[in-house]
Amino acid sequence: MNVKFLKKILTFGLIVFAIAANATVKPASIFTDHMVLQQQSNVAIWGWAKPSVKVKIITSWNKENYSITTDQKGKWKVKVATPSAGGPYNIEFNDGEKLILSDILIGEVWFCGGQSNMELPMKGYKGQPNIGSNEAILKSKNPNIRLYTVPRSSITERQENSKPSQWKLSEPEVVANFSATAYYFGTLLNEILDVPVGIINDSYSGSSIEAWMSPEDLKSFPEIKIPSKGDSIKEVSRTPTTLYNGMLYPVIGYSVKGAIWYQGESNYERPDQYESLFPAMVSSWRKNWDNGEFPFYYAQIAPYNYAQLAPFHKGGKYNSAFLRDAQRKSLSKISNSAMAVLMDIGEENMIHPSKKKQGGERLAYLALAKTYGIKGFSATSPLYESITIEKNEAVVKFKDVPNGLTSFSKELSLFEIAGADKKFYPAKAVIKGSSINVSSEQVKNPVAVRYAFNDFIVGDLFGNEGLPVSSFRTDNWDN
Repeated sequence: MNVKFLKKILTFGLIVFAIAANATVKPASIFTDHMVLQQQSNVAIWGWAKPSVKVKIITSWNKENYSITTDQKGKWKVKVATPSAGGPYNIEFNDGEKLILSDILIGEVWFCGGQSNMELPMKGYKGQPNIGSNEAILKSKNPNIRLYTVPRSSITERQENSKPSQWKLSEPEVVANFSATAYYFGTLLNEILDVPVGIINDSYSGSSIEAWMSPEDLKSFPEIKIPSKGDSIKEVSRTPTTLYNGMLYPVIGYSVKGAIWYQGESNYERPDQYESLFPAMVSSWRKNWDNGEFPFYYAQIAPYNYAQLAPFHKGGKYNSAFLRDAQRKSLSKISNSAMAVLMDIGEENMIHPSKKKQGGERLAYLALAKTYGIKGFSATSPLYESITIEKNEAVVKFKDVPNGLTSFSKELSLFEIAGADKKFYPAKAVIKGSSINVSSEQVKNPVAVRYAFNDFIVGDLFGNEGLPVSSFRTDNWDN
């Protein structure tokens, strides 16, 4: 290469770098090079500059000019129109000095939240593997999949901006450290939809649901103590509102197609409360996002022996099946939602199931079928619908059973049946198309049925397409 030409290139590069470094206009942390913006939308972009100055924004896909004046604190926010999927594009910001964000793709963007089963990286935690991840990581190079992780932050004050992070292209070194559930979800979307996909991972190991909720959300739950500004945070991932303040509030409003959620393990001791907290959280997110009732798909927690965790609770509603049931019942309370069932992949002594691909892809099935309208395959697990009593037999009916139920030729062994005395006995269960006939010689007049209603258990009932049936109960008894 000609030496003079090379010097010109280097000089130009240094000038561009210097302009970018000195520009006073600063988009919020989540807006960086390589990001993905939601296609065919009016997406919000915001940031800061000097107070009361005009910021000009130019989007390269349509050469559109936008102008906004900052407020007294220097904040600005504007909505820009995006085209159909494509790119790469640039966005130029100018408040007297230019800042250019480059290599921007337009496609489908999803928000992924929760606790450690969402946070667990593709490479696994130490001593806690993700089966099949090594080959998946090796084959992960894909410039049309972009990944963003919101840095951990637990704080009692609401933050305007999240800690710095970068949108990154999918490649082995990046994917190895990115959420496995979110990656498998996004990869399948990209493969089937054939458009760029952006995945935002906003999760924190061990987090309780109330940590992701605002003080306003929790006013209806007086039993939950909301920390004050000066309070110390004794449990960084379980103190109410603190993750909302540091990790969620700063990114709310980034335009997304929908959200996936994998959380509940840290609330297993309080299933009745979770049944109200969960719908309240989703409702609040949707309201604050100002993006309509966007799709919200979630993973039901997998079976696990919670009694081995301190303080070693046993019996009654410390059985995590009650939390799974709260999640199941939330389907009727959360509009535009669906649940991925994981009854077949739980591990008795490991709270993080090693088959992360199944969870991520089942969440993707829901999005592909319900959000993107792809037909011809099964996306949802059969769901308990009703019970009728016929003499000494209970007939349990299910919905979302287009092709019948199956146990894959094994005898069903996880059904229990009870009479008015509320004592459950192992039951004989026989598949009858889309129903199950349940009976026991010990229960002459049945009133209630439970299926797989144990802390740890491996489900044995499936839809014909292979998606497992959730544990369920037809009663509402206290234990």
